[in-house]
Amino acid sequence: MLDEVGYYETSYMGNKKLMTPSIDKMAEEGVLFTNAYAGASLCAPTRVSLMTGKHMGHTSMRTNSGGMPIRADEETVASMLKNAGYATGGFGKWGCGNRGTSGVPEKHGFDVFFGYYDQVHAHSFYPEYLIRNSTEVPLKGNTGVFYTGETHAQEEIFRESVNFIKENAGRPFFCYLPWTPPHGLWGIPEDHPSYKLFADKEWKVKGSWKEDDGIRYAALLHMADTQIGEIFRLLKELGIDDQTIVFFSGDNGGANYFSSEENPRGLFGPNVNPETGEEFKGNKGNVYEGGIKVPMAVRWPGKIKPGTTNDMLCYFPDFMSTAADLAGVDVPVECDGLSILPTLLDKGDQQQHDYMFWLAGKQHAVRSGIWKAYATLSEEEGLVNWELYNLKQDPGETNNIASSESKVLSELKEVMKEAYAEPVGGEIYDNELYRKDHIINRPKPQKNRTSQNQ
Repeated sequence: MLDEVGYYETSYMGNKKLMTPSIDKMAEEGVLFTNAYAGASLCAPTRVSLMTGKHMGHTSMRTNSGGMPIRADEETVASMLKNAGYATGGFGKWGCGNRGTSGVPEKHGFDVFFGYYDQVHAHSFYPEYLIRNSTEVPLKGNTGVFYTGETHAQEEIFRESVNFIKENAGRPFFCYLPWTPPHGLWGIPEDHPSYKLFADKEWKVKGSWKEDDGIRYAALLHMADTQIGEIFRLLKELGIDDQTIVFFSGDNGGANYFSSEENPRGLFGPNVNPETGEEFKGNKGNVYEGGIKVPMAVRWPGKIKPGTTNDMLCYFPDFMSTAADLAGVDVPVECDGLSILPTLLDKGDQQQHDYMFWLAGKQHAVRSGIWKAYATLSEEEGLVNWELYNLKQDPGETNNIASSESKVLSELKEVMKEAYAEPVGGEIYDNELYRKDHIINRPKPQKNRTSQNQ
């Protein structure tokens, strides 16, 4: 799961500026989902949805505060699979609870988790330390400067990812890779092969942290794509390629990074079809299509028919149910997902969602079949400002038909009320430790800077 990769930011979706050859090959060798959705429109809550199998009306944590925790008693995909005899490892950005809380990954089924617990900590690729099972691991030569340092965090996270796969190749394992690229403050060495690939592009960005941030974004995505390719080569070397099912997705909708008069929806157009110019409404942070629709592909040689495309409606809560189906165990009773294994294996007996639900702050959304309804929560009046779209006819959500389809809207209003329950959050045991990884000073964009500026 790559952080913030938008629906149209892979080259297999036609993006002409970004390069994702390993992900493209994965999609060619498996199934590409065209109607896949994140669990939420922001980093932390979408990870909670993925790990706990719950939609945003049922999750214990629903904000993007940084390190607020899930409850101690909540089951995760990792705890479910660990109980089934799987080795469990996570490498990247956790987001479900900082150190000193009830949400740390090693208490939720992970034998090992290495990376960032707090999402703000993950904004830097040159932090002074990463974390392994709540213990700080210093990174040599890093002083906290965002764009320069001796040790690149993603390289260390990738190395640990590979080591985990090697160590557990002879047994069932769950390797969770919520990698940060291309999100964050875009630190990457200018002599890195992925940076050099884009170095001659005329992508000078005004108002960003550095003028070459567009190049850095593209380079970080390419870096992660290259590492994905290395993992597939490793699976083949270990002789477990055809025993290993691999899922790829973004974590939420794309952001309009590096927008300009020429590219108002961002330099790389994460929510703009590069072939037709058609757009998804919204972007990261809201619950329109642009905020929650993600790229997704699944590969399993010999099991999943290669080169296929599927338009099934699915979202992050489905991953827990699918993992349970794969492992032959019961899904937790609180899971809101459906197993998509019948679709993956082309069995033809796939269940469908009655509805899917999202929220982001005061924004609420529910989808049922071709219909999608929105509302805004008012403290005085409850849900107001209703919108309704027929996504089959209007995927760009340009025509609000709430007034003309009053019966459909009335039904979805009831669904939205049913979907929402008041959250019961986790606990903070050590406030000082909880805050430590979160307090990071973000640099300010500078004028008249050069690519050498820190």
